[in-house]
Amino acid sequence: MGIPSYNEADNISYAATQIDLGLKKFFKDKKSVIINVDSNSSDGTGKVFLAAKTKTPKIYISTAGRTRGKGNGLRLFFSEIKKMGVIAAASIDADIRSLNPEWVKCLLTPLFKSYDYVVPFYIRRKNDATITNHICYPLIYSLFGYDIRQPIGGDFGFSRKLVGYWLNQRWSEDIRRYGIDIFMTVNAIKGGFKIGSVGLGEKVHKPSSPKLKSMFFEVAASFFNFLRENKSLWLKENIKIRKVRLLCDNRSNSQKNKKNNSLLNNCQKFEKIATSNFKDNYDKIINLFSREIVSSLEKNFPDGRLLKIDDSLWAKIVYESIYNYDNNKKRREVLAALESLYFARAASFCRETKGKSDKEAELLVKKQARYFFKERSYLISLFS
Repeated sequence: MGIPSYNEADNISYAATQIDLGLKKFFKDKKSVIINVDSNSSDGTGKVFLAAKTKTPKIYISTAGRTRGKGNGLRLFFSEIKKMGVIAAASIDADIRSLNPEWVKCLLTPLFKSYDYVVPFYIRRKNDATITNHICYPLIYSLFGYDIRQPIGGDFGFSRKLVGYWLNQRWSEDIRRYGIDIFMTVNAIKGGFKIGSVGLGEKVHKPSSPKLKSMFFEVAASFFNFLRENKSLWLKENIKIRKVRLLCDNRSNSQKNKKNNSLLNNCQKFEKIATSNFKDNYDKIINLFSREIVSSLEKNFPDGRLLKIDDSLWAKIVYESIYNYDNNKKRREVLAALESLYFARAASFCRETKGKSDKEAELLVKKQARYFFKERSYLISLFS
């Protein structure tokens, strides 16, 4: 089991002990190890990890010098377990506060039953996971035909064969940072590996909102580069949606944390960033997007009021961004334009779901993915 970390001294002992309990309870007949792959933390994360009381052996390794990034840590982890000859492995983020031994069981068990890649399926709050909801999920669904609800969930199980495949791919700087999760998922699809899903309950972790801007750029760049380099996988007229089998479901045993209020102010943050970024990137937007999209945006953003982007407009914006990214040398400008509209879409979704339950909002996320699938011919036409 791997635990990627950077300055997680406050939670890594909990992560290590919960993983240890899971390994000893469900895999006592297997040789196991817990590896903390750190990014040169300055808060003593490594010392706290090694001091955690576990029966499972622990190993601490760190990236070199000032090298940072989850992707760099996981690449180091993949190389280490390949050398060790590990058959099945999983990685769990160090800041997870809802982790329990059942997670270990769910993530690892399918790997001993012919599966190569195990993706998480969490109970999420409606204002969380906006990059997943509005970028990664609808594109995985519509372009590849895989109904993988949380393709960048952060916690995954994987086989030795898949680890070797990942290590043989090209690793860009974005993949070495927050672009690692989408890299893992799309390459599991590309390689034809057997994929399953597991329900892990609620995911409680440190708020992602302070990191959203860098996360967006790194995830989007990683994903869009993959699309640019692998058109034969998705540039097709007809595809069918494949259900990814739910192999283990621990969600019914999850107690929703009513004190987890860190996400409640996200809507206001999205509104503020969207309004500012739209003005700052207006010149890029009018130069990059079609007249139809620009007209819709101008119509929905009069006199400095909040920008409204519904799922139909959003699908065309994302599809045109993929085309622009493929045909523009200034790719960071394309992402900057898309980023401002991504925050506007997140803010619009907040307004759409005001007063709705998390379950009701989830239905809207799935409806949006189906709309992306319905309109995939628009993207195909752009490349014709």
